[in-house]
Amino acid sequence: MRLIGGIFAVLALSLTWAFDFPFFEQQILARFGPGRLVLLREWQASLADARKSAELEKLRKVNDFINQHVDFDEDSSIYNHSDYWATPLETVGHGRADCEDFAIIKYFSLKDAGVAISKLRLVYVKARLAEVGGPRLQAHMVLAYYATPNAEPLVLDNLVTEILPASQRKDLQPVFSFNSEAVWNGVAGNSAKGKAGTGQLSRWQDLLLRARKEGFD
Repeated sequence: MRLIGGIFAVLALSLTWAFDFPFFEQQILARFGPGRLVLLREWQASLADARKSAELEKLRKVNDFINQHVDFDEDSSIYNHSDYWATPLETVGHGRADCEDFAIIKYFSLKDAGVAISKLRLVYVKARLAEVGGPRLQAHMVLAYYATPNAEPLVLDNLVTEILPASQRKDLQPVFSFNSEAVWNGVAGNSAKGKAGTGQLSRWQDLLLRARKEGFD
């Protein structure tokens, strides 16, 4: 996974929405066929269940559902593209995702389940992978949850499926983090926040615009 453009500053594009699943069904049928409706409806049921739960339980339910119902695959295989950030509807439609797509659909899911955007950040990291020839660093993305602005974040990941505090993920080296409100130079709550007007994280902006067109508004 490559993050073209590196670290930019604020993307001032706020999202508020209530998922319109009948509209999603129309799009899934038109773009992916009736076979993909099963996963869409299971996702809908899982979010309805998560909305009734306490906040930490929302995290667990969303993280578990996405990790268990979406298969990992590379962008080149799914989209014939070296680096493509998929909307949640595209991830459900294909039933496959790479790391940033896992983080993105969890972000949207938790927002729909009632978790404030201010508590969520997507985090670009370097993951240390154990291989036969020795450890290797791999570009990777996870979702972080902050109970309070300066709390230690909890990490939602598709590599290590248990939700753990960031301090227990020694295999991850955070680089920067972002949500639909801002970009931070690090992952800690006191990390320097990017300043508005100096640029944008282009792939994230493009993803948000496509998602809005699909009904995530």
